[in-house]
Amino acid sequence: MIEPIIFPDYHGNSIANLMQTLASARGGDVGLYPPLEGLDAQALAEARNVIMLVIDGLGYEFLSQYPDSCLYQHLQTKIMAVAPPTTTASVSTYLTGLAPQQHGLTGWFTYLRELGSVVTILPWVLRGGGPQLGESGRAVTELLNLPSFFDRLAVETYSIMPEFLQGSEFNRMVSGQANLVPYGTYQQCFDEVARLCRYDRKKYVYAYWAGFDMLAHGFGVGSEQVASHFLELDQAFEKLVDDLAGSDSALLVSADHGFVDAPPEKRIDLIDHPELKACLQVPLCGEPRLAYCYVLHDRRRHFEAYVANNLSGKAQLYLSHDLVDNNLYGLNNAHPELASRTGDYTLVMKDNHVIIDSLPGDNTPQLVGYHGGLSGQEVYVPLILVE
Repeated sequence: MIEPIIFPDYHGNSIANLMQTLASARGGDVGLYPPLEGLDAQALAEARNVIMLVIDGLGYEFLSQYPDSCLYQHLQTKIMAVAPPTTTASVSTYLTGLAPQQHGLTGWFTYLRELGSVVTILPWVLRGGGPQLGESGRAVTELLNLPSFFDRLAVETYSIMPEFLQGSEFNRMVSGQANLVPYGTYQQCFDEVARLCRYDRKKYVYAYWAGFDMLAHGFGVGSEQVASHFLELDQAFEKLVDDLAGSDSALLVSADHGFVDAPPEKRIDLIDHPELKACLQVPLCGEPRLAYCYVLHDRRRHFEAYVANNLSGKAQLYLSHDLVDNNLYGLNNAHPELASRTGDYTLVMKDNHVIIDSLPGDNTPQLVGYHGGLSGQEVYVPLILVE
């Protein structure tokens, strides 16, 4: 029996449904998911410009703390990210139009059975570092071969991305035929949006800002640094709204996930649990808030008992195939490697606990803010619309 955790509503209230509505509004083909409830695709279709701005990490709960902000003033409703609510899974939905059920990307660390290795998907490197896999001849298109949402549309398309991400192998694959527009600061990002929307032709513009997410990871989503950045970002957004006046544009804003802050006492490190670590065939995959466990066959009963006796109140253990069967990752036919990428068991962390499996060569700093779990703070994201 599945415990009461939050499952994304792929029947009409997730970002997978949002992408189907955007596809319909820009002359795209019929997808696998119903449109988003409450968003009029026909009204969007009449706009010359449809803009999808993704602010990485801007959860609905955080935004609700700023009711006087310009972003909140244009809030339509809250919708749901995909599962797990993390950049790898959700941004891949924005860029392919597919839920994880179909694109098969299930977390920052993903076990690729085809390589027999754990890969950090977005940078496209083996976990623990080293050169990009493409440099060793393992092209991202060869192993992932994901479609591009931009290629489904019948209008001109643009992808406005940070300079440091623009040329990555993953981004080039999912950008398809989109015109790539790099930028440095969020102000430059918004200026590029306004510039493109002055052109007469119908278009779809995707823009992505990563700075909020970076600060929330490093300082915590409840920090002064994040609050200050949000207020600056909101001022720039208000200027963008003014700049777009009269351009016949529909500007949508959402996110890929929200955040929780995890203090040091909520951090579970497998270094302190060697008995649990000895049960694993490969390091924990997925996210610190939702971890996939690949367990030695003859240690499964011991693994289950250890979690029950030592992590009770901190984590809930599921058979991974139960979560897949109950549509945690989406609807319809699954990616052929979805089962292999979600492991034997899934640890869903409770409250604001995280679980860390550090490896030699890992250079990830200790974080304050985390995402990827199935709490409301992480799953719910805003849907903002300015017409």
